[in-house]
Amino acid sequence: MPNSGLQQDLLTVLLIDDDLVSREVMATVLTMSGYAVHTAASGEASLQVLSGGGCIPTVILMDAQMPGLSGEQLVEKLRALSQAKIYVISASNAPDEMVKAADGFVLKPLTSDCLQKLLGAHKPQSAPSAPSRIDAPVPQSEDPVVNPEILAQFREMMPAAAVRQIYAALVADLEKRIASLEAAIARGDAAEVRRLGHALKGGCSMAGAIQAARLGASIESGVLELNGNHLDNNSSVISDLRTAARHLESMLKAEFPA
Repeated sequence: MPNSGLQQDLLTVLLIDDDLVSREVMATVLTMSGYAVHTAASGEASLQVLSGGGCIPTVILMDAQMPGLSGEQLVEKLRALSQAKIYVISASNAPDEMVKAADGFVLKPLTSDCLQKLLGAHKPQSAPSAPSRIDAPVPQSEDPVVNPEILAQFREMMPAAAVRQIYAALVADLEKRIASLEAAIARGDAAEVRRLGHALKGGCSMAGAIQAARLGASIESGVLELNGNHLDNNSSVISDLRTAARHLESMLKAEFPA
């Protein structure tokens, strides 16, 4: 999502994330905060963006887990093409080696407060500093449909129509992820199930969708059984995901009527 019409003196961010919801939410937050944002859906695509010369970022944000080119290998290739500071972003802890290869680690969701800390951390220092870690606020234990703090920040930063678009995209994405999850369970593909759980956790946490994000984290951790012995548990988790999606849709209709 290269920006057009932005002043060239704005701080430029290259955002690399294979999850559509995470990418769109972060790009919207960054843009509304006054930064020029370019996005890439994969490590390979990010190298094409940099090689094209149309994007000279000051900061690169890259997801910790992506199919294809990722991790330390991607950091190395990015450094060969750019002088930007590189930050690993993830909804869970990233491998130490990856964090050490980058200039820091940012824990999703990337709130406006986290952004300010991040931008302060990337400014040139008189001496090299150790990689930084920026933690996002921990959601409250009541487990509401949407984190009220994140929803309030969205309302402050962007028009209601833009906020509505974020949550409408999230609901649609959840339905697709659930279908993919059911297919992966039927195939007995444990790696794909965990990858989908990670994607659910990342995208939903970025949008503050606490119920769905927590279910995604459970799936990533291996709560689902693929050997046929715990089919009832699998059905329950899928049912809970569908319920979380319905709750989000109800919230959307109540808070942002079309």
